[in-house]
Amino acid sequence: MRFHTRKWVKPEDLNANGTLFGGQLLAWIDEEAALYSIVQLENPKVVTKYMSEINFMSAAKQGDIVEIGIDVVKFGSSSLVLKCEVRNMMTREKIITIDNITMVNLDEDGKSKPHGKTQIEFIEDRLGNSK
Repeated sequence: MRFHTRKWVKPEDLNANGTLFGGQLLAWIDEEAALYSIVQLENPKVVTKYMSEINFMSAAKQGDIVEIGIDVVKFGSSSLVLKCEVRNMMTREKIITIDNITMVNLDEDGKSKPHGKTQIEFIEDRLGNSK
């Protein structure tokens, strides 16, 4: 699992119990999945189609720093299936896992479009190939 993003849990992110609001965490995950997919598919027109069961495992409190990890499960013809884990950066305790987030590549008209990708590409590799 590659952890790409860190978020600091602030007072405005809390629920009535004083812990991280699940809806806020899901918004962060959705944004991370979209950004990851945009970079992988080299297309800014990507949408979330599906999220599987969401497994909340522990809570985060104000002041905690959480890390969002994303890995590719598979490349479809016009989709990218990801899995996600969020953990507390200091304790490494898992906060949430999601086994399937399906992102779909779109054309200019908002219709699904084949992306032609079959494996993870790193920006360094793309830049190295252009020289």
